[in-house]
Amino acid sequence: MTEWMFPWWGWFIFGFLLLLLELASPGGFYFLFFGVGAISVGILAWLSLVEAAWVQLTIFSIMSVLASILFRKRLLVRFGPKDDDIPVDTLVGEAATVMDNIAAGGFGKVELHGSSWNAKNNGDRALVRGDRCTVQRIDGLSLWVTKEERS
Repeated sequence: MTEWMFPWWGWFIFGFLLLLLELASPGGFYFLFFGVGAISVGILAWLSLVEAAWVQLTIFSIMSVLASILFRKRLLVRFGPKDDDIPVDTLVGEAATVMDNIAAGGFGKVELHGSSWNAKNNGDRALVRGDRCTVQRIDGLSLWVTKEERS
């Protein structure tokens, strides 16, 4: 029975492909550690320190997972997206104008900041065209609105 072997240069190519895949992916730092693990095994195989395929795969797995556990969180803190930079649900509390009649619990269209939005009437009263309503929450591209109370 012949034993399967992965050449040292194969580990390098595999590692660099994983690093390129990391560059193409949206900043989660997942492929980076597997690429580093593959390049590390390539170095060990080049130095003839590991030759058996099962040893190479074991070292690759352990190094990749260990590097991910030790360094991923630090990299995300340093280079990941900052929550303060992204305004979330900035339309909540804004006033919109009803474009279609919307029954209680029904769907229709509202106008907000010059754009037409899909809206769900989250209140217990029907909304009539021209009514003012308040955005309660955002669900995907739909606004959940209720009739604006007049004081």
